Parts: sequence; C-alpha cells; structure tokens
Amino acid sequence: MKRNDRFKPFARTGVIAGAAAFTLAISACNAAGPQAQSTPTDVSFGPTTSEAAGPIDSFTWMITQEPATFDLDKDSGTAENTIMSNVCERLMKLQPDLTTTPHLAESAEWTSDTTVVFTLRKDVTFHDGTPMTADDVLWSMQRHAAKGADESDEYANVTDMAKTGENQITVTLKQRDAIFLQAMAGNGGIVLNRKVVEAQGANFGSPSAPDACSGPLKLEKWSAGSNITLTKAADYWDADNASLTSAVTFRWADDNAIVNALTSGEAQGAYLDSPATAGPLQKSDKVQIAQGPSTNVWSLIATERGALNDERIRQALSLALNRQGVAQAAFGGLAKPWKTPVGPGAWGYEEPTFSSAYEALTGAPTQPSEEDLKKAKKLVQEAGVPAEPIVVANSGDSIRNVISSALVEAAQKIGLTAEIVTIPRQQYGDFYSDASLRAQADLFSDEYYISKNDPVGFYKNGASTARVNFVKFIGEGYDNKVKEAQATTDDAARAKLAIELEKQWTDAVVWIPVAHTPATIAMAKDITGAPSSASFLYYPWAADVGSSKK
Repeated sequence: MKRNDRFKPFARTGVIAGAAAFTLAISACNAAGPQAQSTPTDVSFGPTTSEAAGPIDSFTWMITQEPATFDLDKDSGTAENTIMSNVCERLMKLQPDLTTTPHLAESAEWTSDTTVVFTLRKDVTFHDGTPMTADDVLWSMQRHAAKGADESDEYANVTDMAKTGENQITVTLKQRDAIFLQAMAGNGGIVLNRKVVEAQGANFGSPSAPDACSGPLKLEKWSAGSNITLTKAADYWDADNASLTSAVTFRWADDNAIVNALTSGEAQGAYLDSPATAGPLQKSDKVQIAQGPSTNVWSLIATERGALNDERIRQALSLALNRQGVAQAAFGGLAKPWKTPVGPGAWGYEEPTFSSAYEALTGAPTQPSEEDLKKAKKLVQEAGVPAEPIVVANSGDSIRNVISSALVEAAQKIGLTAEIVTIPRQQYGDFYSDASLRAQADLFSDEYYISKNDPVGFYKNGASTARVNFVKFIGEGYDNKVKEAQATTDDAARAKLAIELEKQWTDAVVWIPVAHTPATIAMAKDITGAPSSASFLYYPWAADVGSSKK
C-alpha cells in the first residue's frame, strides 16, 4: 500500500531557497520554544483508545483531501481508505493491534504448499440486502488481480482461483506465500457485490454511485467538493459489531483548518496527516491525542532518471541527511529518525530479532557526524559528481518542504548540487505510475505503508520485477530470497530471511529512509473507542466510536 496524492503542474525552486527554508524551519521551532516543538509529554501509545461506554447519534471527522474515487481497484490512498475501511469488508480482518483474523471467510486453510481454501461465512449480506455468494468473492478477487488494478501485486504468485463449493474458494499459487493471507485483510481481500458494480459500470466509485459492500456503515451521500456521509448499516449481518454511531460526516481541509475545526468543536476527530498538528491541539481542553503502532515511513524515493542510479550517490546522501532535524522541523518531534523504509509496526513476529537487526544497521545516521560526512564525500569522489544538479520533487506542503530542503542541504555538505521541483500534492500519486513524471526528478518524498505486519510484505518491492524498484536495484540472490521468504512459514526462519533482505536493501539505499511516523489520532474528549494504530486504513474504526460517558 502506498499513500497517494494527486496531480497539478510543476514549479521550480532553486537550491539556495530550499536550503534556506530548511534552516528557517529548524530555527522557527527552536525560537518558538517547547510549544512550537510540539512534543507532548502525556500522549498515550497503544493500539486503541478506551472502549466506548455507549452509542452516539453522529460525529464529524476531518481528512486532508477529498477522495478521488471509491473504486479502490483504481485508486486507494489515505483519504479513500480512511472512509471505506468502514464500508467495505475483507476475507480477513486487520485488528487494531495489526494482527489478522478471518472475517468474511470463516476460515482460511493451507491444504498443500500451493493451495489455500477459503470457507466463506453463510450469513453475510451486502448493503442492498442480497447475500454474499462464492461467485461474488471469486469475481472480486479476479477484479483485484487484474492487470493494472491497484492490488494486483498481491496476486503475483496466484496461478488459479476457483469456486470449489457453495461457500468455498480455492486459490492455487506458484509457491507457498506466507503473506498472502495477510494481504487478504487489505484492499486485495475486499468482497464486492458484483451485481451493484456491474450495474454502475464506469460510474462505480463516483460520487453518485452506491457502495457495493457489507460493512457496519454504508455510503449515504457524497456531496462532491463538500462532504461525505456514512450511515449505520441497517440489519448489519454482524450484530455484535454493529456501529455505535448512526452517522459520520467527513469533511476535508488542510492541517491548520483541521486544528481549528477540532478546537472549535465543529469536528470531533481526525487521524492526523502530520503528527506536528498534535502540538496546537494539545493546548485545547476539548481534544485528546493518542498515538499507536504503524508501518509508516517517510522516504526519499529514487527514480530511474539518472543521477541516483549510482548507489554510491544514494549512500552518500543518506549519510549526510539530518534526520533529527527533519523529525523536529516537519513533525514537531513526534516522528522518529529511521533507518529502513518500513516501520516497526511490521514486526508482527520475532520482534526482538527485528529490533536488534535494526539497531545494527548503519548508513542512515540520526544526525551526520564528521566521520559520516567524510565517508559521504569519499563516495561522491569515487562515483563522480553528476553533470546536472540532483532534482528533488516537492509538493509545497510543510512536510515535503522540510524533507526536500534537508536533501538539498545534505547535498551541499558533500560537494553535490541539488535543486527542488515543486509539484502540488495532487500530482504525487502519479510518481508511482507515470514514467514521464519521474523523468523530471531524481527523488520524490512520500510516506509509504503496508497493510501487513511482516517486513517481507515490504521488501518484495526490491525484486527486479517490482514496479517501485525504479533504480533497477538487483541484489545478489535477492529475487530468490524474496520467494524463499514468502514460502517460509516458520516465523524465526522467515525473520532471518527478512533481515537479510533488509540488509541488502538498506546497504544499497534503494530508497533513502527519513522518518517513521506513528499513527496519531485527535478526538473530542466526549467520544472514544477508535483505534489509535494505523489499522484505521483497513479496520472499521468508526463503528467503535461512541460516548466516553455512560
């Protein structure tokens, strides 16, 4: 899964302006003191907030942008997932602690090394009242697996899918895939009502189209450009987990407007796009803040444009990057300088082993030492200074402003030149799919997350055939190691392979990791129940929100 933003035209910013902006950002935090540094001292950390004491009529939730579509096979960014996680259900279910359990499939059993059988529940109904059938499930999985679909990579090892019983789907794979079932808790496992989707045709997912799902809340109205309303699903098939609220209204605004909406009481909650937003919210006696585990990491993603194809240049920039400065200036100290492209929320097994391996990694210092800069300069000398300035893409928002400027500053310290290309955030999602856009920048910054609590779910992105391996990284034996890790069901053995993949990826600095961001939730103090982890992207969080008082 990746975070998607969308498209508008370019503007260029020079290297000096970029470096100055980074310096100013750091200075502003320091000059304004502890409040501007926004480092809350009493923020709780855990998978969920306190359980609700009772139901509520409705609440308003803020997101940072209007969704592009509710056809998640076309596009699925944070805005789309935050809403549709309450509407659409999956074969498996991600829990607030990021573990996975069966859901629309009452069981999922490996009957051989290459065969998994899903036994489907018989009591599931879609929002139009029709029962879920094995035909719906098979059709949905085939739709997700189709070439070009957003989740098609989750089906890369699948060779056949068939209905093998009234309530049974059998999937055949090239090899055992230890992360396939976890993937079925993400958007690749959503079950759609075929009749509704086909009746809508190309209109499916647009503001005027109904949803085709079975979740505790249903899509009531999408007023394009204004708001989206979900209402409690009548006769929800899973009565024990029915929504505690009758309606949720989503509105979108930038970070400052979200702060104003929450502190004024116009809205009751938000999963914060930037943890730094928590700072001013903590000053309100109406708002509570919590954080939870996530796999999210902001990275500088190298493109195939040219200058970053030499891994020595990538290694040099990584050594010179001031991650601590970014964590403070961009995230108010609520993010953590990070060495890898996936966060600790992915350590769903063998956590001590993953933690120790992480601590041993080198090449991505919190703050560059003189020795780091010396090594970086030597790498640049060996590789040669690129003929053209390194170009880093920016979107004009505060986080990317800081990260881009930090990259420019790092380049300057080690004898490289870099400049910033500014692209409004709506275009950013196109970096993953548009080669002509990537041809205009050597790096773009983005927050990347996965729906699985397994690092293998991320490091498959380093395979030679992976669509986000833009620099064509080819690690010795890497592709085979990915396949071996996916086929290894023993956790200790798979952790060993995942750590070997991690080491190869980070040594080559396929992407330059910057900062890990825990999930951060802000909620009015009179409501509670929502998970505080990154599960909100796939788990029906809004159904759990209710009154904090009996």
